Amino acid sequence: MNAGDNSRDRMLSGECFCGAIRYRVEDSFVYALNCHCSQCRRTTGSAFKPFGGIERNKLNVVKGAENLMTFGDEHGHDAHCKVCGSLLYSVVREGQYVHVTLGTLIDDPSIRPTAHIFVGSKAPWFTITDGLPQHQEFD
Repeated sequence: MNAGDNSRDRMLSGECFCGAIRYRVEDSFVYALNCHCSQCRRTTGSAFKPFGGIERNKLNVVKGAENLMTFGDEHGHDAHCKVCGSLLYSVVREGQYVHVTLGTLIDDPSIRPTAHIFVGSKAPWFTITDGLPQHQEFD
């Protein structure tokens, strides 16, 4: 690793809207995408969910774990704050990865979304205007 490449050593902080839950995650996301599926739209209340994918063991809840509310099971679930309802992350890929909602990060991650996924089911009232690749599903 170069002296200038310290993103893998850097930790990022994130929290829910009300501050009841705080987490730390390594700045070593494997991928970042904008998901337009109907489930992500409903859980965020937005046109899409920007998220960063990372191995599950690289995210740690450091405050308020008792305030986590999950929908799903150990192998796949959404983790919300039970106080304010913020979606913090989703456990995916048989429980091995988490999709951290980028909007809950306090710190600026080194990664940016590289594509839009599930555009086949995107909100009809939303127009994608950037030049990122668009995929009908999760390729």
